[in-house]
Amino acid sequence: QGVEVVVLQPGDGQRPRVGDTVTTHYVGTIASDGSTFGSSLVRGAPFVTEIGVGKVIKGWDEGVLQLTRGSRAILKVSSDYAYGARGFPPVIPPNAALEFEVELLDI
Repeated sequence: QGVEVVVLQPGDGQRPRVGDTVTTHYVGTIASDGSTFGSSLVRGAPFVTEIGVGKVIKGWDEGVLQLTRGSRAILKVSSDYAYGARGFPPVIPPNAALEFEVELLDI
C-alpha cells in the first residue's frame, strides 16, 4: 500500500522539499480500467500546488517529493493513499487505486 514511483525520464537532480510550490503536468487514470479522470494537459494549464502539506492526496504528497525537476514518472497510488472508501463521486469510485503520469516542470 502507498505509492510506487516508476521514473520514465530522469530530471536535473533537484528535489522539492516539504512546503515547496511545484508546477506539474499530469494525467490521472483509474488503475483497474485505465479510464482518465483528470488531466492538466486537457485543461491546457499546469497544476500548481504546495507539496507535502496535505493539499493533495497522500500519494501525491509522498510521490512528487521523490521526483526531480524535469522528471517524468508514473505514480501508482493505492486507494488508501488516494480517496479511500469514499472515492470522489462521480469521478473516482470507492476504493480505487489510481495512476498518475506526472511531469515535474518546476519547483
